[in-house]
Amino acid sequence: QVQLVDSGGGLVQAGGSLRLSCLASGDTICITDMAWYRQAPGKERELVAHISEAGTIKYADSVRGRATISRDIAKGTLSLQLYSLNAEDTAVYYCNTENNCPLLPLTSWGQGTQVTVSS
Repeated sequence: QVQLVDSGGGLVQAGGSLRLSCLASGDTICITDMAWYRQAPGKERELVAHISEAGTIKYADSVRGRATISRDIAKGTLSLQLYSLNAEDTAVYYCNTENNCPLLPLTSWGQGTQVTVSS
């Protein structure tokens, strides 16, 4: 199994920044791509940023230019730096991995970390 622990959320003023972290444990050798998703109240979960095993990065239009995703494969960590936060960034943020080992779920999720942006 792959276990993910998200951290770094909190209450931030509009215009501020924060850094989210995800620590993977267990069968981390099975992890290929990693990503951050978020889910705001009353909305569907959406992709925020994605980084492939090869290091290719994609951002959602809503955060492009305001976010930086990074990973350390050796340490099993994933980070998301968000800048110029606004109210629309308020959501629960989830770390996600894609796994390629037999008998493992194809994806794993962290427990989520709440980000609240105050105006």
